[in-house]
Amino acid sequence: MTDPVLQTRNLRRSFTQAEATIHVLRGVDLTVGAGEIVALLGPSGSGKSTLLQAVGLLEGGFEGEILVAGEEVAKFGSNARTEVRRDRMGFIYQFHHLLPDFNALENVVLPQLVRGDSRRDADARATELLSALGLGNRLTHRPSQLSGGEQQRVAVARALANRPALVLADEPTGNLDEATADVVFAEFIRLVRGQGSAALVATHNERLAARMDRVVRLHDGVLR
Repeated sequence: MTDPVLQTRNLRRSFTQAEATIHVLRGVDLTVGAGEIVALLGPSGSGKSTLLQAVGLLEGGFEGEILVAGEEVAKFGSNARTEVRRDRMGFIYQFHHLLPDFNALENVVLPQLVRGDSRRDADARATELLSALGLGNRLTHRPSQLSGGEQQRVAVARALANRPALVLADEPTGNLDEATADVVFAEFIRLVRGQGSAALVATHNERLAARMDRVVRLHDGVLR
């Protein structure tokens, strides 16, 4: 395996409901190498989203270690965690979460401006990505003017805009019909491989999982 971009060591997460304790993650050890696309499979409620939230530093309450490019980030403070998410990670969800008042180009430009890139460079990068995804003639369209597949393509471009070392995707095609999902996912894989990012993709779709480099399965809070 290439140098690891992501490592988790004995990652644990429990929730208390009423008087019961629910152990969602029971000691997850995972390594994803640079340029590797890994499918995370598991039934609904198995903890796939919880694992992605932990790795993405989106909430606390976890025990164990999370390393990004060899650096332990789980214990970082709020500002440092934000910088890691901004500079090293890209996120794609089942629902695109695009900003409705901004057009396709602006949605992809925004994370670059937040990072401190110039508007000129951000426009060029956004145009490059959207054109590669077949949206070169839809740059000025707002989300409401785009199909579901087009909206998810914009979400893919946004996630890759800052050239993240690690891409985290949670059911990225789960809201699309099968034919559109195949096209969008093929484009996603092509772009992720093209820029050498690592990716962890949670899905229930065995067919899509088979197109990735490796499959891991979450069962009873551990990977198998």
